[in-house]
Amino acid sequence: MPESRAARSIREAFQSGRPLTYVHSPEEHRVVRILEEVSRGGLDSRPLPLWTWSITEGMCHDGASPEAGAETARGALDFIIACGQPGVFHLKDFHEPLRESAEVRRRLRDVYESCRDRQKFVVITSPVRFLPEEIERSVLFLELRPPDLLELSEFLRDETRRSALGEAPQDVLEQVARALQGLTLDECRYALRRALAGGRQLGHDSLPAVLEEKRLLVNRSGVIEYVESGTNLDDVGGLDGLKRWLLERRKLFEMRESISAEIVPKGLLMMGIPGCGKSLCVKAIASCFQLPLYRVDMTEIFSGRHGKPEGVFVQACHMMEEMSPAVLWFDEIEMGLKTTETGGEQGRIFGFFLTWMQEKTRGLFVAATANRIETLPAEMIRKGRFDEVFFVDLPLEDEMIEIFRIHLVRRNVDISKFNLSQLTQFTAGWTGSEIEQCVVSAITRARLEDREVRESDLIGIAAKQVPLSRTMKEQISRIRGWAFERALRASPQKNG
Repeated sequence: MPESRAARSIREAFQSGRPLTYVHSPEEHRVVRILEEVSRGGLDSRPLPLWTWSITEGMCHDGASPEAGAETARGALDFIIACGQPGVFHLKDFHEPLRESAEVRRRLRDVYESCRDRQKFVVITSPVRFLPEEIERSVLFLELRPPDLLELSEFLRDETRRSALGEAPQDVLEQVARALQGLTLDECRYALRRALAGGRQLGHDSLPAVLEEKRLLVNRSGVIEYVESGTNLDDVGGLDGLKRWLLERRKLFEMRESISAEIVPKGLLMMGIPGCGKSLCVKAIASCFQLPLYRVDMTEIFSGRHGKPEGVFVQACHMMEEMSPAVLWFDEIEMGLKTTETGGEQGRIFGFFLTWMQEKTRGLFVAATANRIETLPAEMIRKGRFDEVFFVDLPLEDEMIEIFRIHLVRRNVDISKFNLSQLTQFTAGWTGSEIEQCVVSAITRARLEDREVRESDLIGIAAKQVPLSRTMKEQISRIRGWAFERALRASPQKNG
């Protein structure tokens, strides 16, 4: 029978013969469930009895009355040493006795010697990591990772089996399990109850409720945001070179488990002029790949509100690996990774990011965007970090026409009476966001006058607007010059 990643880790610890294991996790109920599974399988197909100790309940086995004399931490360790049979001994929240008592620390070292090679395994579990120096080398430390697909599917099967509608089909269980990846079992339970509220059956119709609960849980971190992505590639005007590249890489990404790791797409970096669609493209990537989108807020990471930036950044990256497959968006990545000074915190974060990009899980596609591209270190943009570096320039004339069409049609405007090519005479050098704002302003004016929007509305607004390319001419020229030999143009030809 297949075994979850967590159960396999603990079983392998027992098979290695190590008598002391420290499991760091806030999910105590989940740890109990895993230990019950492992102890039932035992070693060499022989089940092992599971004893559980806590400061409030003492030492118990299989729901029986507590063992006399084993109420205290010292008494529990004495009981383990005196026990003449193999077994698994689960010590809950044992970090406090270890922190407070030298006697308990000494006795745990005695337990190590007493249990070695006798199939007696002590498992300390705690939401707090505390390993005294005296026992650090004698204890195997395990950081319990979030449930994998196998564990989530089994959990969902048990939960739906208890519901009035009965157990859900296997394909539905797997679909919902993928949506819940990265959450604890308790969090999954809340999401499942939200999905089944009102008598709904677990399935495609209940997925939005599951994802909404996940969004709320993920967003509480303050540095990672779940982003709703209703944008597809057809909503992006122009950038045909980028679109073609994405469609090709999507096929490889879908085959990621069956092909060599070196050709599985890692991600891309988009840099260029503000307002030309980089953020819109990231949302389209998530829809194109049919994956959830998460955004890392670099400014929030460096705010100091969530702890030391280095630790927060590393934790966010590892958290996202657990939530794969997904698209991970680093917005304005130059804000946090703009220096390679090895002595500073930013330098260490930068070094971690470069290594992580090459070694991260296959199911995570990184989409990074940057505006101040001249601040990006050379190591960031060399091949091997990202699959490709794209430069998003001001739209070409035919791209401007397409952008006008997209924004007008999206707002239910009949464009049959519009000469969109004529509009480009008044919008030369405009960014995509400036074109969108022109459309919004024209529709607003028409609604205020209680009439349909006309082409003259667009022309009148365009004639008065000064584009970014004029107010920031020198800066844009510098950006273009910097990117000329360093990036691939997202549009198929050079902007004239």
